[in-house]
Amino acid sequence: MTTDFGRMLTAIVTPFNKDLSIDFDQVKKLARHLVQSGSDGLVVAGTTGESPTLNKDEKVELFRVVVEEVGGDAVVVAGTGGNDTVAGVELTRAAEKVGVDGVMLVGPYYNKPSQEGLYRHFKTIAASTNLPVMLYNIPGRTAVNILPQTVIRLAEIENVTAIKEASGSLDQTSELRRALPDHFDIYSGDDSMTLPIMSLGGKGMVSVAAHIVGPKLKEMVNAFTSGNVTMATKIHCSLYPVFKGLFINTNPVPVKTALNMLGWKVGLPRLPLVDLNETEKDALKKVLAEAQLL
Repeated sequence: MTTDFGRMLTAIVTPFNKDLSIDFDQVKKLARHLVQSGSDGLVVAGTTGESPTLNKDEKVELFRVVVEEVGGDAVVVAGTGGNDTVAGVELTRAAEKVGVDGVMLVGPYYNKPSQEGLYRHFKTIAASTNLPVMLYNIPGRTAVNILPQTVIRLAEIENVTAIKEASGSLDQTSELRRALPDHFDIYSGDDSMTLPIMSLGGKGMVSVAAHIVGPKLKEMVNAFTSGNVTMATKIHCSLYPVFKGLFINTNPVPVKTALNMLGWKVGLPRLPLVDLNETEKDALKKVLAEAQLL
Protein backbone atom coordinates (compact mmCIF):
# COMPACT_ATOMS: atom_id res chain seq x y z
CA MET A 1 0.00 0.00 0.00
CA THR A 2 1.45 3.34 -1.08
CA THR A 3 1.12 5.74 1.81
CA ASP A 4 3.30 8.54 0.42
CA PHE A 5 1.10 10.97 -1.48
CA GLY A 6 4.08 13.18 -2.34
CA ARG A 7 4.57 16.82 -1.37
CA MET A 8 2.63 18.79 -3.97
CA LEU A 9 -0.84 17.65 -4.87
CA THR A 10 -3.29 19.68 -6.92
CA ALA A 11 -7.01 19.55 -6.25
CA ILE A 12 -7.98 19.47 -9.91
CA VAL A 13 -10.97 21.46 -11.17
CA THR A 14 -13.67 19.63 -13.09
CA PRO A 15 -13.92 21.09 -16.61
CA PHE A 16 -17.45 21.46 -17.95
CA ASN A 17 -18.88 21.85 -21.43
CA LYS A 18 -21.33 24.67 -22.21
CA ASP A 19 -24.22 22.45 -21.10
CA LEU A 20 -22.31 21.83 -17.83
CA SER A 21 -21.68 18.17 -18.59
CA ILE A 22 -18.13 17.03 -17.80
CA ASP A 23 -15.59 17.66 -20.55
CA PHE A 24 -13.50 14.52 -20.17
CA ASP A 25 -11.09 15.50 -22.96
CA GLN A 26 -10.20 18.63 -20.99
CA VAL A 27 -9.94 16.57 -17.80
CA LYS A 28 -7.24 14.45 -19.45
CA LYS A 29 -5.36 17.43 -20.86
CA LEU A 30 -5.44 19.33 -17.59
CA ALA A 31 -4.42 16.29 -15.54
CA ARG A 32 -1.43 15.69 -17.81
CA HIS A 33 -0.48 19.40 -17.70
CA LEU A 34 -0.59 19.50 -13.90
CA VAL A 35 1.67 16.47 -13.61
CA GLN A 36 4.09 18.00 -16.11
CA SER A 37 3.99 21.23 -14.05
CA GLY A 38 5.29 19.50 -10.94
CA SER A 39 2.29 17.94 -9.20
CA ASP A 40 3.19 14.69 -7.45
CA GLY A 41 -0.48 13.82 -7.29
CA LEU A 42 -4.00 14.94 -8.08
CA VAL A 43 -7.03 15.07 -5.82
CA VAL A 44 -10.06 14.34 -8.00
CA ALA A 45 -13.60 15.42 -7.09
CA GLY A 46 -12.58 17.44 -4.08
CA THR A 47 -13.94 20.87 -3.16
CA THR A 48 -12.09 22.42 -6.10
CA GLY A 49 -13.59 19.74 -8.36
CA GLU A 50 -17.11 20.80 -7.30
CA SER A 51 -17.82 17.53 -5.53
CA PRO A 52 -21.18 18.64 -4.06
CA THR A 53 -22.70 18.93 -7.54
CA LEU A 54 -21.19 15.80 -9.06
CA ASN A 55 -23.22 12.61 -8.87
CA LYS A 56 -21.71 9.22 -8.00
CA ASP A 57 -21.44 8.02 -11.60
CA GLU A 58 -19.70 11.24 -12.66
CA LYS A 59 -17.21 10.93 -9.82
CA VAL A 60 -16.36 7.32 -10.58
CA GLU A 61 -15.86 8.14 -14.26
CA LEU A 62 -13.62 11.06 -13.30
CA PHE A 63 -11.53 8.74 -11.14
CA ARG A 64 -11.28 6.22 -13.96
CA VAL A 65 -10.31 8.79 -16.60
CA VAL A 66 -7.62 10.43 -14.43
CA VAL A 67 -6.15 7.06 -13.42
CA GLU A 68 -6.07 6.08 -17.10
CA GLU A 69 -4.35 9.33 -18.07
CA VAL A 70 -1.74 9.85 -15.34
CA GLY A 71 -1.83 6.76 -13.14
CA GLY A 72 1.73 5.56 -12.63
CA ASP A 73 3.10 9.05 -13.31
CA ALA A 74 1.29 10.64 -10.37
CA VAL A 75 -0.69 9.64 -7.31
CA VAL A 76 -4.46 9.81 -7.86
CA VAL A 77 -6.47 10.55 -4.72
CA ALA A 78 -10.25 10.28 -4.98
CA GLY A 79 -12.49 12.63 -3.06
CA THR A 80 -14.98 10.12 -1.68
CA GLY A 81 -16.06 11.88 1.49
CA GLY A 82 -19.39 13.53 2.19
CA ASN A 83 -22.03 13.79 4.88
CA ASP A 84 -23.57 10.33 4.38
CA THR A 85 -21.38 7.57 5.80
CA VAL A 86 -23.03 4.75 3.84
CA ALA A 87 -22.68 6.68 0.57
CA GLY A 88 -19.03 7.35 1.48
CA VAL A 89 -18.40 3.63 1.88
CA GLU A 90 -20.02 2.88 -1.49
CA LEU A 91 -18.09 5.59 -3.34
CA THR A 92 -14.82 4.62 -1.69
CA ARG A 93 -15.25 0.99 -2.77
CA ALA A 94 -16.08 2.10 -6.32
CA ALA A 95 -12.98 4.33 -6.39
CA GLU A 96 -10.79 1.47 -5.22
CA LYS A 97 -12.11 -0.72 -8.02
CA VAL A 98 -11.04 1.76 -10.72
CA GLY A 99 -7.49 1.87 -9.37
CA VAL A 100 -7.00 5.12 -7.43
CA ASP A 101 -4.06 5.31 -5.03
CA GLY A 102 -5.90 6.73 -2.06
CA VAL A 103 -9.02 8.56 -0.90
CA MET A 104 -9.63 11.91 0.74
CA LEU A 105 -12.49 12.16 3.23
CA VAL A 106 -13.85 15.61 4.02
CA GLY A 107 -15.50 16.30 7.35
CA PRO A 108 -19.25 15.67 7.11
CA TYR A 109 -20.93 18.97 6.31
CA TYR A 110 -24.34 20.26 7.42
CA ASN A 111 -25.07 17.36 9.82
CA LYS A 112 -22.76 18.87 12.49
CA PRO A 113 -21.74 15.57 14.13
CA SER A 114 -20.00 15.39 17.50
CA GLN A 115 -16.32 14.43 17.69
CA GLU A 116 -17.45 10.86 18.43
CA GLY A 117 -19.66 10.97 15.34
CA LEU A 118 -16.73 12.20 13.25
CA TYR A 119 -14.55 9.40 14.59
CA ARG A 120 -17.08 6.69 13.79
CA HIS A 121 -17.80 8.17 10.34
CA PHE A 122 -14.15 8.14 9.27
CA LYS A 123 -13.44 4.79 10.97
CA THR A 124 -16.35 3.16 9.12
CA ILE A 125 -15.23 4.39 5.70
CA ALA A 126 -11.57 3.56 6.37
CA ALA A 127 -12.57 0.02 7.37
CA SER A 128 -14.29 -0.46 4.00
CA THR A 129 -11.10 -0.07 1.96
CA ASN A 130 -7.47 -1.13 1.77
CA LEU A 131 -6.52 2.28 0.38
CA PRO A 132 -4.68 4.92 2.41
CA VAL A 133 -6.98 7.63 3.71
CA MET A 134 -6.34 11.36 3.90
CA LEU A 135 -8.67 13.21 6.25
CA TYR A 136 -9.77 16.70 5.19
CA ASN A 137 -10.49 19.31 7.83
CA ILE A 138 -12.12 22.47 6.49
CA PRO A 139 -14.46 23.80 9.19
CA GLY A 140 -15.18 26.99 7.24
CA ARG A 141 -17.20 24.85 4.82
CA THR A 142 -18.33 21.95 6.99
CA ALA A 143 -19.23 23.84 10.20
CA VAL A 144 -17.37 21.18 12.23
CA ASN A 145 -13.71 21.21 13.23
CA ILE A 146 -12.01 17.80 13.37
CA LEU A 147 -10.17 18.40 16.63
CA PRO A 148 -6.61 17.14 17.22
CA GLN A 149 -7.71 14.56 19.77
CA THR A 150 -10.04 13.03 17.17
CA VAL A 151 -7.28 12.96 14.54
CA ILE A 152 -4.98 11.30 17.08
CA ARG A 153 -7.57 8.54 17.64
CA LEU A 154 -8.02 8.09 13.90
CA ALA A 155 -4.25 7.90 13.34
CA GLU A 156 -4.30 4.61 15.25
CA ILE A 157 -6.17 3.10 12.27
CA GLU A 158 -3.57 1.57 9.96
CA ASN A 159 -4.75 3.07 6.67
CA VAL A 160 -5.54 6.56 7.99
CA THR A 161 -2.22 8.11 7.08
CA ALA A 162 -2.61 11.86 6.48
CA ILE A 163 -4.71 14.97 6.95
CA LYS A 164 -5.34 17.96 4.73
CA GLU A 165 -5.55 20.71 7.33
CA ALA A 166 -7.48 23.84 6.35
CA SER A 167 -8.64 25.15 9.71
CA GLY A 168 -6.42 28.21 9.27
CA SER A 169 -4.98 27.64 12.74
CA LEU A 170 -1.24 27.18 13.12
CA ASP A 171 -1.86 26.38 16.79
CA GLN A 172 -4.00 23.44 15.70
CA THR A 173 -1.29 22.35 13.24
CA SER A 174 1.27 22.57 16.05
CA GLU A 175 -0.92 20.40 18.27
CA LEU A 176 -1.29 17.85 15.49
CA ARG A 177 2.42 17.65 14.71
CA ARG A 178 3.33 17.46 18.38
CA ALA A 179 0.97 14.57 19.11
CA LEU A 180 0.81 12.56 15.89
CA PRO A 181 3.35 9.87 14.94
CA ASP A 182 6.07 10.98 12.54
CA HIS A 183 4.75 8.81 9.71
CA PHE A 184 1.37 10.60 9.75
CA ASP A 185 1.54 13.38 7.17
CA ILE A 186 0.03 16.85 7.50
CA TYR A 187 -0.80 18.75 4.30
CA SER A 188 -1.75 22.39 4.02
CA GLY A 189 -5.20 22.91 2.54
CA ASP A 190 -4.53 26.60 1.87
CA ASP A 191 -1.79 27.73 -0.51
CA SER A 192 -0.94 30.74 1.64
CA MET A 193 -0.43 28.45 4.66
CA THR A 194 1.82 25.92 2.93
CA LEU A 195 5.16 27.39 3.97
CA PRO A 196 4.08 28.09 7.58
CA ILE A 197 2.67 24.56 7.90
CA MET A 198 5.79 23.00 6.38
CA SER A 199 7.84 24.95 8.93
CA LEU A 200 5.83 23.11 11.61
CA GLY A 201 6.62 19.72 10.13
CA GLY A 202 3.96 19.56 7.42
CA LYS A 203 4.64 17.32 4.41
CA GLY A 204 3.35 19.64 1.68
CA MET A 205 0.08 20.90 0.26
CA VAL A 206 -3.08 20.14 -1.62
CA SER A 207 -3.05 23.16 -3.87
CA VAL A 208 -5.44 25.28 -5.88
CA ALA A 209 -2.82 27.74 -7.15
CA ALA A 210 -0.74 24.92 -8.70
CA HIS A 211 -3.18 25.06 -11.62
CA ILE A 212 -1.46 28.26 -12.73
CA VAL A 213 1.84 28.54 -10.78
CA GLY A 214 2.80 24.88 -10.36
CA PRO A 215 6.49 25.18 -11.24
CA LYS A 216 7.03 28.09 -8.82
CA LEU A 217 5.23 26.25 -6.03
CA LYS A 218 7.39 23.19 -6.66
CA GLU A 219 10.46 25.44 -6.52
CA MET A 220 9.28 26.81 -3.15
CA VAL A 221 8.76 23.33 -1.72
CA ASN A 222 12.12 22.12 -3.00
CA ALA A 223 13.89 25.19 -1.64
CA PHE A 224 12.40 24.65 1.80
CA THR A 225 13.11 20.92 1.93
CA SER A 226 16.71 21.51 0.85
CA GLY A 227 17.19 24.01 3.69
CA ASN A 228 17.01 27.25 1.69
CA VAL A 229 14.32 28.88 3.82
CA THR A 230 15.22 32.36 2.59
CA MET A 231 14.53 31.39 -1.03
CA ALA A 232 11.33 29.56 -0.07
CA THR A 233 10.10 32.64 1.78
CA LYS A 234 10.93 34.86 -1.16
CA ILE A 235 8.91 32.64 -3.52
CA HIS A 236 6.02 32.46 -1.05
CA CYS A 237 5.88 36.25 -0.82
CA SER A 238 6.01 36.64 -4.61
CA LEU A 239 3.09 34.20 -4.98
CA TYR A 240 1.04 35.54 -2.08
CA PRO A 241 -1.07 37.93 -4.24
CA VAL A 242 -1.95 34.97 -6.50
CA PHE A 243 -2.93 32.86 -3.49
CA LYS A 244 -5.26 35.58 -2.29
CA GLY A 245 -6.53 36.45 -5.76
CA LEU A 246 -7.77 32.90 -6.25
CA PHE A 247 -10.02 33.33 -3.23
CA ILE A 248 -11.74 36.62 -4.05
CA ASN A 249 -14.87 34.52 -4.35
CA THR A 250 -15.79 30.96 -3.39
CA ASN A 251 -13.32 28.33 -4.60
CA PRO A 252 -13.24 27.07 -7.38
CA VAL A 253 -14.91 30.03 -9.12
CA PRO A 254 -11.77 32.24 -9.31
CA VAL A 255 -9.40 29.47 -10.38
CA LYS A 256 -11.79 28.36 -13.13
CA THR A 257 -11.99 31.96 -14.32
CA ALA A 258 -8.21 32.26 -14.22
CA LEU A 259 -7.78 29.05 -16.20
CA ASN A 260 -10.28 30.27 -18.80
CA MET A 261 -8.35 33.55 -19.05
CA LEU A 262 -5.16 31.55 -19.62
CA GLY A 263 -6.68 29.58 -22.49
CA TRP A 264 -7.91 26.48 -20.67
CA LYS A 265 -11.52 25.74 -21.55
CA VAL A 266 -12.76 24.58 -18.16
CA GLY A 267 -16.16 26.25 -18.41
CA LEU A 268 -18.39 27.78 -15.77
CA PRO A 269 -19.16 26.31 -12.35
CA ARG A 270 -22.41 24.49 -11.72
CA LEU A 271 -25.16 26.16 -9.72
CA PRO A 272 -25.43 27.23 -6.98
CA LEU A 273 -21.96 28.63 -7.75
CA VAL A 274 -21.90 31.37 -10.39
CA ASP A 275 -19.23 33.11 -12.43
CA LEU A 276 -17.28 36.10 -11.11
CA ASN A 277 -18.82 39.51 -11.70
CA GLU A 278 -17.00 42.02 -13.90
CA THR A 279 -15.38 43.83 -10.95
CA GLU A 280 -14.01 40.56 -9.62
CA LYS A 281 -12.81 39.53 -13.08
CA ASP A 282 -10.94 42.82 -13.48
CA ALA A 283 -9.32 42.35 -10.08
CA LEU A 284 -8.28 38.79 -10.90
CA LYS A 285 -6.96 39.84 -14.31
CA LYS A 286 -4.82 42.48 -12.60
CA VAL A 287 -3.39 39.88 -10.19
CA LEU A 288 -2.55 37.53 -13.07
CA ALA A 289 -0.97 40.36 -15.08
CA GLU A 290 1.16 41.52 -12.16
CA ALA A 291 2.32 37.92 -11.69
CA GLN A 292 3.27 37.90 -15.40
CA LEU A 293 0.86 35.07 -16.10
CA LEU A 294 -1.16 37.03 -18.63
